[in-house]
Amino acid sequence: MLRVLDEPWRELRWGKVQEDRQYVQEYKPAKDEIKYLRVLLYGPVGHGKSSLINSVSNVFRGRISNLALTATLSNKSFTTTYQTHKFIEGQGSSKTFYPVVFIDMMGLEEGDNRGVHENDIKLALQGHVKEGHKFNPVSLLTQHDPGYNPTPSADDKVHVLVCVISANSPQIKPSILQKMKNVRETASELGIPQIAIMTNIDGLCDEIEKDLKNVYMSKRLRKKMRDFSAAVGIPMNCIFPVKNYSHEINLKDDIDTLTLSALRTIIDFGDDFIEKI
Repeated sequence: MLRVLDEPWRELRWGKVQEDRQYVQEYKPAKDEIKYLRVLLYGPVGHGKSSLINSVSNVFRGRISNLALTATLSNKSFTTTYQTHKFIEGQGSSKTFYPVVFIDMMGLEEGDNRGVHENDIKLALQGHVKEGHKFNPVSLLTQHDPGYNPTPSADDKVHVLVCVISANSPQIKPSILQKMKNVRETASELGIPQIAIMTNIDGLCDEIEKDLKNVYMSKRLRKKMRDFSAAVGIPMNCIFPVKNYSHEINLKDDIDTLTLSALRTIIDFGDDFIEKI
């Protein structure tokens, strides 16, 4: 049985890396009072949130970078605090930051007293979590805690919610899927746009590992995306497969093409939301 299709089921802008990079580098929020488009990442532990931040940093900077620390041998969340990652533009004394930031946080785990609690994610969506707050799985953030922001500005609130999952992981536990659905429902009530990014696609099947251009020819990846869409409710056209940088020491256009496809959509969705605030 063939594992690839005769033709791709989604088109990508192959060979347009410089044009796409310029698009994201030149982005400015639709409203002057919004300094940064804020993108919140959430998902199960070990599914590639921090690695995704580094891939996005590579795209912005045009070189390999290591903005977010990552771990490869842990089944517990490596990130335990609320961390905002800014992407540097320029060098030395003239450097500034691009007006897009990615927020990393503790991952979701099975059970009530492990990983970030879904209620803490809901507070983060509304801008109530202060930078550097350390999450405690057995003690939810309350308005009496020092890490609680009682008066969030429009610039503190999340503009795009991104679910990060690994294509090459075992089936996600039902309890974690339920937490993800609950977070998604809260974001929907707040009008916050949402997408999903599926990482580690090169580990899912040999065809993609051999050539990333086979990404939308893979029957296995399409099924993986369809199953996740059905489980959580994120539409197929809002799920983006990517390969994070891992062993590479130089940028590769095919990797960046996939990252930029997701990043352009994040920026477009986020800016639409900012216009409505």
